[in-house]
Amino acid sequence: MDYPHLVPGILIRRYKRFLADVRLDDGREVVAHCPNTGSMRAVNVEGARVWLSPSDNPKRKLAWTWELIALPQPEGGMALASVHTGRTNAIVEEALRAGAVAPLAGYAELKREVRVEGARLDFRLSGAPEVPDAYVEVKQVTLKEPDGHGYFPDAVSERGRRHLEVLSRLAAEGHRAVLLFCVAHTGIADVAPAAHLDPAYAQALGDAMAAGVEVLAYGCDVTWQGAVPSDIRLARPLPVSLTRQVDTAVVVDGQ
Repeated sequence: MDYPHLVPGILIRRYKRFLADVRLDDGREVVAHCPNTGSMRAVNVEGARVWLSPSDNPKRKLAWTWELIALPQPEGGMALASVHTGRTNAIVEEALRAGAVAPLAGYAELKREVRVEGARLDFRLSGAPEVPDAYVEVKQVTLKEPDGHGYFPDAVSERGRRHLEVLSRLAAEGHRAVLLFCVAHTGIADVAPAAHLDPAYAQALGDAMAAGVEVLAYGCDVTWQGAVPSDIRLARPLPVSLTRQVDTAVVVDGQ
């Protein structure tokens, strides 16, 4: 997925969930829309490098949207994380249409926002010879705990648990049901349920897999044009572990 032209700055603070104060490199201080309703645990880092997308739409209340943040890694170097959860389905859809998610390749048709059993799932894939339609729910992963591993969710997620229950019922009925973790943090190499934050979700994920739900995780790569990120894409499969427990000795309270 290609980004619009991004403008760099420094995060001053995020507040009221949907707002962020950013100091641009030209010295201006602007208020940006924060398109992430979650806790943003470990990716809401004041003083970090961020990138905003501008808008000239006069109907918008805010002219800037927070897109990415650069995070120093304990092992050295920097990782980029997407804070714009609204981009996630576009990233995944592009990969699905390109056949870049191997377990879900070969389908001729893709439908977005499918209502199933009183819930809304992100995609239904159909039109593959002798293969059942696939119902796919996508979740963005950006939480990397100090133990070096990736986790989902970053806070209690009743909605996420309900999606797992719907996927489990679909699998029990003989449909193909898939949970796809879009890991939008270039420093995350694996994913596990965040039982230390939401034990009910971790239990539901285990139950869903036992019921036949397929669980996939794919990491993202970011392409640069000079000093500015220009593109983000699903790039590689990542392992998912149900048994890994977070090392509470090294995990501190997140923001």
